Amino acid sequence: MKKLIALILMSSCAVNISAQRNLTVTVSNPTSAMRADAPVVVDLKEAGTTVKSALVKLNGVEIPCQLDDLDGDNVNDELCFLANVKGHEKQTFTISLSQQGKPREYPARTFAELMLRNPKVTIKNKHDIFLHELTVERGVNPYSIVHHHGVAFESELIAMRIYFDHRQTVDLYGKKHKALEIKDTQFYPDEQQLTQGYGDDVLWCGTSFGLGALRGWNGQDQTMLEDVEYRTQRVISKGPVRTIVELVDDQWIPKEGMAPVDMQTRYTVYGGHRDCSVDIAFDRPVPEYLFATGLVNVEGSSEFTDKKGLRGCWGSAYAVSGKDTLTHPKETVGLGIRIPRRHIVSEEKANPVNYGYVVNTKTDKIHYDIVYCSDKEDFGFHSANDWYAYLKKWKKELEEPIVVQIAWQ
Repeated sequence: MKKLIALILMSSCAVNISAQRNLTVTVSNPTSAMRADAPVVVDLKEAGTTVKSALVKLNGVEIPCQLDDLDGDNVNDELCFLANVKGHEKQTFTISLSQQGKPREYPARTFAELMLRNPKVTIKNKHDIFLHELTVERGVNPYSIVHHHGVAFESELIAMRIYFDHRQTVDLYGKKHKALEIKDTQFYPDEQQLTQGYGDDVLWCGTSFGLGALRGWNGQDQTMLEDVEYRTQRVISKGPVRTIVELVDDQWIPKEGMAPVDMQTRYTVYGGHRDCSVDIAFDRPVPEYLFATGLVNVEGSSEFTDKKGLRGCWGSAYAVSGKDTLTHPKETVGLGIRIPRRHIVSEEKANPVNYGYVVNTKTDKIHYDIVYCSDKEDFGFHSANDWYAYLKKWKKELEEPIVVQIAWQ
C-alpha cells in the first residue's frame, strides 16, 4: 500500500513538472536615460506547450503580466510585462508558465471597448451590448450604430477611438488627470463628470488622417477605404498591461485598377504610455502599392519635422461643431507621428487638411508609431516647444529600445 501511495505521489509530481515551463528574461538599457514602463514581450511558441497562466518575478517580487491570444484560436501567443530600467541597468526576470489555471488578476492600466447601445436607454452602462468583434459587409455603415462610432481604447494617459467607416480615423480624448475613464464616460462625459475632472473629446477630424490613419494614395491625394467587401473591428485584449485593437479590411482596392488586398491593422497601447504602435499586415507583399498617412492640420497649428520620419504639430481648435461651440471651448493638442524611413516615399507639404506622408513597403508589413498630448493634462505638455522637444526624445527611445534576452529552461 505504501509503495502504491509513493508511486501515485511520484506520478503527481511528474504531471506538475511537465505542466510548467520556466525561463529567465534579461532586460538591458543601452542608454543613460531611465526607461519607465518599457514593454517586454515573450513569444510563447518557444514554450512548446499551451500556456494558461504565468508568474513573473523580479528579485522575488511579483510583476504584473498579461497573456494574449492574438489570432483567436484560444491559445495564448504572447506574454508581456513592463520593466522600469535605469540607465545602463540590467535586470533579470524569472518566469513560470503553466498549462493549468487562469491568468492572474492585476490592477488595470489599460482598457478597450466595442459596444452597441440601446437608443431608448439614456443611463450609462445600462443595457449596453459589449462586443468582442463586429463584421459588416459591403454597403453597411455601422458608424451610427456602434457607440462612440467605433472601438475605443486607452491607457492612464490617453484614450482614442477609431471611426467604424470608410475613414477609419483615429480620434482623441484628452484627460485632465491620469486615470482610466472610458468605461465611465464612454467618450462622452456628462456635465457632472466634467465638473468632477473627467476628460473629453479634444480633436475635430472630418476627413483628415486624425492621428495617423492609413489610407490609399492615387498619386495626387489620399483615398478612403470605401471599396471593401468586409470591414471588421475587434478587441484582442483590454488589459491589464496592454490593450490591442484590430481593424480588418477584406478585399480593399486602394486605387482604381489595382487588385484587391486584405489588410489587418493593429493598434497597441501599454500602461503608462501616451504613444501607440501601429502594425499593418497585408495578405501578400505589396511593393507596387502606395499608401498615405499623417496628422490632421489642427487649425492654426505650428509644424515640426526632422525630415527623417518624425513630424508633429501644436494647435487649438474646436473639437465640436455648430451650437456646441458655444458651450465647449477650443482644445489645444500636440500630435506626433514617427515613420521608419524605409517606408517613406515622400513627405507631403502641409495642406489645409493634413500633414501627410506617402508610404509603401517592400514586404507585407508596415509599422509606425503615433503619440499625442492635450493641454488640459496636469501631467503633460503645455507649449509647442516642450512638445517638440518631447517628440525628439520619444523618437530616440523608439530607435534605441531596451535589449531583451530570453533563456528557456
